[in-house]
Amino acid sequence: MSVIARRRGRLGFGPAGPRRTRHTVRLDQLASLALPVGDDGVVIGVDSEGRPAVIGINRPTPYDITLIGGLWTAQVLALRAAATGARIVVETGRTRAWTKLAQAAGGGQPCVSLHEVGRVPAQGASAGSPVVVVRDCGMRPPRGRVVSGPWQSAVTLLPYLSPVAPGLMEKSSLVGIQRVSPDEAAQIGRLMQLPPDETGTLSTLPDGVTLWCTRRDRRFVMTEATDAESGLLGSARRVD
Repeated sequence: MSVIARRRGRLGFGPAGPRRTRHTVRLDQLASLALPVGDDGVVIGVDSEGRPAVIGINRPTPYDITLIGGLWTAQVLALRAAATGARIVVETGRTRAWTKLAQAAGGGQPCVSLHEVGRVPAQGASAGSPVVVVRDCGMRPPRGRVVSGPWQSAVTLLPYLSPVAPGLMEKSSLVGIQRVSPDEAAQIGRLMQLPPDETGTLSTLPDGVTLWCTRRDRRFVMTEATDAESGLLGSARRVD
């Protein structure tokens, strides 16, 4: 075969590279090639063994979170989600509680927007511009105009276990529970199929500790604020 013919045979693939010995490993060596890659998402704290606890909040599929807890934890989650590049949309009846955060987040970039309850416009979420909708609408949040969808997650904050909580928890991909009363703990334990010892713990959780759970997995997580978060939000607290 001529040189021209050989070159035509590689058309579109570039010239042949340098010839080097192939690198091979034995079958018993494959495990050594594993890379310690963690989950992708928002680091919400550390678990009981000191490992980072990560919530993969920006997803190509709808993702709903119900947090029965305090405003402080919801705001830390919003700040950290904004740091991943998500736009944060807050639907709230207490705008003043969110104004300072909205002004400080994003280093001057408008990444947190505040809206009255029932007044959230369509967001146009995409892979390049994910959205997190935080619904801080009290004990009985109305049906939202803007719900979870591709690249748009929804976080519903409930201060306590309200009558609408079981329905929200049922449809949620993830549930966060902070300190509640013993009666509320017993009801949550039944809803989330928690062991008795973990159910009993829910009424004694310290500020800043959340049980993040599904019906198949659960983890107690301690959220500790960074210096910047402490300066903006203060110390961890369950009740505002």
